[in-house]
Amino acid sequence: MLQSGGAVPSSTLDLVLTSSLETKVVLVITALFSLISWFIIILKWWQFRRLNKQADRFFGEMERATRLQEAYHSVMKQPPSPYNRLFREALTFYSELKPGALREERGADRTSLTATQLEALKMVLGKEVAAERDLLGHYIPWLATIGSVSPLLGLTGTVLGVMDAFIGIASKGSGNLAAVAPGVAEALIATFAGLVAAIPAVIAYNLYVNRTRLFAGELEGFANELIGTMAREGLI
Repeated sequence: MLQSGGAVPSSTLDLVLTSSLETKVVLVITALFSLISWFIIILKWWQFRRLNKQADRFFGEMERATRLQEAYHSVMKQPPSPYNRLFREALTFYSELKPGALREERGADRTSLTATQLEALKMVLGKEVAAERDLLGHYIPWLATIGSVSPLLGLTGTVLGVMDAFIGIASKGSGNLAAVAPGVAEALIATFAGLVAAIPAVIAYNLYVNRTRLFAGELEGFANELIGTMAREGLI
C-alpha cells in the first residue's frame, strides 16, 4: 500500500505503477474499452467517408442518364454501395412484376402496376432501406455501452481505492494529509481513466447515430424519387 511506506508518487505514471492490484485491473479494463472505442470510431469514420464518395459517384451517374434503363447499366458497373443495391432491388422487383417492360421487348406487359403491386414495391424498397441502415449501424451501440459503463467502472476503481486508503490509515493509525493523499490520488486515477474512455465514445455515438439517421433519410428520399421517376417514364 502507498500508505504503508515507500516513496511518495510524484506523477500520474508513478500513481499507476504503484497502485493496488484492484486499481490496476480497473485501469486495464478501461484501457481495453478505450481501444475498442477508438477502433469503432475510426472504422465508422472510414465507412461514412467511403459512403459520401459512393453517393457522389452514384448520383453523378444518375444525373447523366436520361432513362432508368441507361442509368441501370452505368451504375451497376460501379463498386457495390447502398445506392446501387437499392436501385437494383427496385428494378429487379419491377422486372419480376412486368417481365420485359424495362427492355421494351415485344409482347412485354406494359400495363401499369396495380395498387397492390405498387404497395409491394414500396415495401421492398422500405425493407432494403432498413437493411442498409442496420448494416451501417453495426457496432455503433457499442459506443453507447462503453460510454455508459466506463465511468461506472472508473467509479468502482475509485471506491476500491478509497477503501484501501482508509484501511491503510487504520492500520498505520495516522490520518495526516501525507498518509491520505496518495491513496485518494490513486483512487481518482480510476475515475479519470473512466472519463477518458467514455467522453470520446459518447461524442462519437451521438455523431454517428445522427449520421446514420441522415443516411437513412437520404436513402428513403432516393427510393421515393425512384418511384416518381418510374411513374414519369410510364413504368407504373
